[in-house]
Amino acid sequence: MSNYKALLSQKAELEAQIAEVRAREKADAVAHARTLIAEYGLTADDVFPPKKAGAKPGSVGVAKYRDPATGATWTGRGKPPNWIKDVADRTPFEIKTA
Repeated sequence: MSNYKALLSQKAELEAQIAEVRAREKADAVAHARTLIAEYGLTADDVFPPKKAGAKPGSVGVAKYRDPATGATWTGRGKPPNWIKDVADRTPFEIKTA
């Protein structure tokens, strides 16, 4: 039966072999990718298309109401801001879309 120090030594040797093989395979993969990029004339946008423009993370959507006095907006979701919270008919504050 192996002792603890011998097992640690084997582990270190295996980790070194793993790192060496991974580096070699990574270099091969990069070379292959570069060959394909050159062969097909690929660009970064072809391989990694830009993300679609849209709502920013954490945003809840498009504003539906605007305060004419200050220009502040509200989406209609969540707690209403002070400028509209006591208004029964909110249609005068609606943002008209084309």
